[in-house]
Amino acid sequence: MKTRIESDLIGEKEIPAEALYGVQTLRGMENFPISKFKLKDYPLFINGLAYTKLGAAMANHDQHLLTDEQFHAIEQACREILNGQWHDQFPVDMIQGGAGTTTNMNANEVIANRALQIMGHQAGEYQYCSPNDHVNCSQSTNDAYPTAIHMGLYATHIELVKHYELLIKSFETKAEEFKNVLKMGRTQLEDAVPMTMGQTFGAFASILRDEIKHLNEAAEEFLTINMGATAIGTGICAQPGYAELCTTYMAQITGWNIRLADDLVAATSDTSCMVGYSSVLRRIATKMNKICNDLRLLGSGPKCGLHELDLPARQPGSSIMPGKVNPVIPEVMNQISYKVIGNDLCVAMCNEAAQMELNAMEPTMAQCCFESCEILMNGFDVLREFCINDIQVDAKRCEDYIKGSIGIVTALNPIIGYKNSTKIAKEALATGKGVYELVLEHGILTKEELDTILAPENMIRPVKLDIQPRR
Repeated sequence: MKTRIESDLIGEKEIPAEALYGVQTLRGMENFPISKFKLKDYPLFINGLAYTKLGAAMANHDQHLLTDEQFHAIEQACREILNGQWHDQFPVDMIQGGAGTTTNMNANEVIANRALQIMGHQAGEYQYCSPNDHVNCSQSTNDAYPTAIHMGLYATHIELVKHYELLIKSFETKAEEFKNVLKMGRTQLEDAVPMTMGQTFGAFASILRDEIKHLNEAAEEFLTINMGATAIGTGICAQPGYAELCTTYMAQITGWNIRLADDLVAATSDTSCMVGYSSVLRRIATKMNKICNDLRLLGSGPKCGLHELDLPARQPGSSIMPGKVNPVIPEVMNQISYKVIGNDLCVAMCNEAAQMELNAMEPTMAQCCFESCEILMNGFDVLREFCINDIQVDAKRCEDYIKGSIGIVTALNPIIGYKNSTKIAKEALATGKGVYELVLEHGILTKEELDTILAPENMIRPVKLDIQPRR
């Protein structure tokens, strides 16, 4: 394999000749063989780096810190990355020491070496276009890296909401399909009062839809950046006006409402925007857990469980029990939710670890946020395609539960009073007779009155009945 020699303050290293990355990227690869989470696997984060470097280059060109040739080569390299090229040249681990310096230099080296090729030079001929002096001009890792994270996470947020809304619409479709199927509601896993299966699925959709507002509000914080802060927020090594120029150009490049932080010192050490977004992801995860637990309970059986729902069979459920089918899709969504909740705790702890003018734990915060978004998007799609879209309701089982439940006595309570209702309920439990049968047997109501009270449309919403109380 052909190589080239590059050097840094530590010494010289051999780099594969065809590689666009350089010596500092290679050191990062050697120093941080930590996880399977590699930067190249997070294309929207790589795009965030390209947005950041392109915005900086445009501002630096305006301030005559880059020649026309250098700028146009850097611009082309960044746009190629935004078009999906060269992502394989970002091999560093997402989890790293150095507050993101390895990632920042990986981007600087790839862009510089690609720019050199565009200019007609060889990779590593940094006298013509340097990773540090030109691509990283007017920047520090401490403003470029968090800004790239913000850009990457905002782009990821846009994709996440698309997947999330498709799942919500799937629940809404089932709510309409099941709107006339009566079932027993349950509180504390005990019989409560009747409702429709459509109301159950409509509630699933509603509690999820409520979170879109919170997601958008949390994601809005990613659009506040600290470019121009350089090392600690003072703007050392940047020219006056650079921060504002860079921010303006980044807004033009992305089409997003990007703004410069009011206090760059504060913004450079404050990573709480990731805490806020991760917290909303955790809220969604806890709601997904509730929904999937309900699906598993309602689909339990088929003979010895509730089995009001028939969940799609996706695979054999046992290596020893013939005929067994498990609710594997809700189960995997449960596990995704637990992982997201765990990631949120990690994000909170890393945020708390900020010291003085920087938070060196940003790499793990970023990895957790990107991972949570990715597995949630995959989970939303799997749950929608392999479970919700094809779920069926066992209307006969639901009807039998209602007829056999004492819960319908609650509908009689406003007419016959709590004391009479309790008496009927206790007798139904003791004798096995139905509530309907006992009310008629005791002559408390006429059949016509009883049928009116227990009509489905009168049990699933507030109604005013023209029946005299019998208390």
